[in-house]
Amino acid sequence: MDDLIVILVVEDDQLIQSIVQEALGEGGFEVITASSGEEALKLLDGRQGFRALVTDVNLGRDRLDGWEVARHARELDPAFPVVYMTGDSAAEWSVKGVPNSILLTKPFAPAQILAAVTQLLNNPASGPNAAS
Repeated sequence: MDDLIVILVVEDDQLIQSIVQEALGEGGFEVITASSGEEALKLLDGRQGFRALVTDVNLGRDRLDGWEVARHARELDPAFPVVYMTGDSAAEWSVKGVPNSILLTKPFAPAQILAAVTQLLNNPASGPNAAS
């Protein structure tokens, strides 16, 4: 099972984290989770092999938000697929989001997260929701 695609999910809300983890797991992905921006950066820096990032924009009282986690991932790999999740920061996506990313507004169906990750992995530079 070395050919599993590993996705990093960053979400401070345990319920949403488990919903996303389950949806991606059922889609055939291996999921590693982080509950904070700091934890996500340590995982990104310490482990090679993540193929995509799914991150909440607002990570509670964390000093790092999802925008910063995504920018860090893109410093490691300029084409790194990023899916943002947010309940209230969608308007900031065009300014703070990385290019060729997808933003999902909460609440969303679990199938939407799977579709977004699959779309970015299969065709990272396209799609109606790709930021430029």
